[in-house]
Amino acid sequence: MDLHEECGVFGVISPEKACVADMAYYGLYALQHRGQESCGIVINDDGLFYSYKDMGLVSEVFSQDTLSRLPRGNMAVGHVRYGTTGGTNRANCQPIEVNHQKGKMALAHNGNISNAAQLRDQLELSGAIFHTTSDTEIIAYIVTRERLKTPSIEDALSSAMYTLDGAYSLVLMSAQKLICARDPYGFRPLCFGKTPDGMYVAASESCALKALGAEFVRDLEPGEILVFGPEGMKSRREHCGREKKRLCIFEYIYFARPDSVIDGVSVHGARMKAGRILAREHPARADIVVGVPDSGLDAALGFSMESGIPYGIGLIKNKYIGRTFISPGQNARLDQVKIKLSAVEESVKGKRVVLIDDSIVRGTTSGRIVRLLREAGAKEIHMRISSPPFLHPCYYGTDIDSREHLIACHHSVSETARIIGADSLGYLPVSELGELIGREDKLKNSQDGLSGGCGARCQTGKATCGDQGFCSACFDGDYPTAVPSDTRKNRFEQKLSEKKESFS
Repeated sequence: MDLHEECGVFGVISPEKACVADMAYYGLYALQHRGQESCGIVINDDGLFYSYKDMGLVSEVFSQDTLSRLPRGNMAVGHVRYGTTGGTNRANCQPIEVNHQKGKMALAHNGNISNAAQLRDQLELSGAIFHTTSDTEIIAYIVTRERLKTPSIEDALSSAMYTLDGAYSLVLMSAQKLICARDPYGFRPLCFGKTPDGMYVAASESCALKALGAEFVRDLEPGEILVFGPEGMKSRREHCGREKKRLCIFEYIYFARPDSVIDGVSVHGARMKAGRILAREHPARADIVVGVPDSGLDAALGFSMESGIPYGIGLIKNKYIGRTFISPGQNARLDQVKIKLSAVEESVKGKRVVLIDDSIVRGTTSGRIVRLLREAGAKEIHMRISSPPFLHPCYYGTDIDSREHLIACHHSVSETARIIGADSLGYLPVSELGELIGREDKLKNSQDGLSGGCGARCQTGKATCGDQGFCSACFDGDYPTAVPSDTRKNRFEQKLSEKKESFS
């Protein structure tokens, strides 16, 4: 089973024709960490769409020659993908383009539609023919269907949002408008800013705005639709407040770049707090604190500052290799770990090491990293994880579709430590997740210490994950939406295969 998230979306609109393809390129480059399967850019030149999409990293897909062939334009949308619904192939590259009776549309999506299977069945029964196996095409179909009944593209999107369940941050481009939307739960981030020359830029993370010299304006609110067009910028909020906010807490732990700020919270600061909490909850007698690059480094620094144990560079990452967490296939995962990291023998030889990482999924990667440090001469290795154990599937964009391969579902903490070869192991407590983003409100009138929907006891009396505005269902099983009946990433490929067999 592969475990990964997700996608990055980008959009730009200029008051006059400009090299928006270059803007999209650099914006996607800054969002590369959010998806390394494929990428694409669609340019709007006075209503004419020009696009280029392919498999690979942004720097591989878009050469200088490729970018030069894309025209100057008024708008552009872009996407980097690692799909949680649909296979790894060029057909599933985004943005998705649609030509319909009332015009053209290009759509980029980050998230996962939890009722995608039911919606696809309904659409197929009404005559829809799908060309991809991703849930993004389902969104495109529903928006297009609503557009035939509504006076504007933003009205169509608003109507579609009553049908869609789950996680979606969208950037949509029509002939005249750039539209951004965030689902009513706010599972995935989306923000916008403005450049000094008057361009509006939207992106999954603020780091992409900084890369373009755009001033951050604000995050979209959960349920908000933001329209940029000939009449300026307009915010629609009819979906705001429909649901309690449930931003994915793993954005702060792993997915987002440390220099991003999401919903007013610094990702770097959140990870530092995680390290401090680990030092308090799971102290260790050690000589050095080492972080696993890259997402373990900030937490390692926090652990060091709280514990007083010196922080050191114990692992070096080959920065030209993609992140193992989002690498397709177990064989690829193993091969990449072998060439991705190497231990700094001078730092760890003969020492007791606290090793900080963001998560343990199967334990395969963690075991390999522990062995690297052992081979470099580390005397003891005390592993600390800046997230709670994965115990439940995710239906909102993180590809955890089964408990079968989650090591924490089948082994105790001490057993897991033995399996990965560590001398000790400690996870971030679920009850402390709220502290990462500064949400430490107490449960009102709570007398029995129950943490609410997750069903686990909260000894601190802190508010439930849902009450605090984030989703941690992969850790505690507290799902904001109905659980889908079929969660397989390739469920639509299998469905297509069954149909082909029935016609043979």
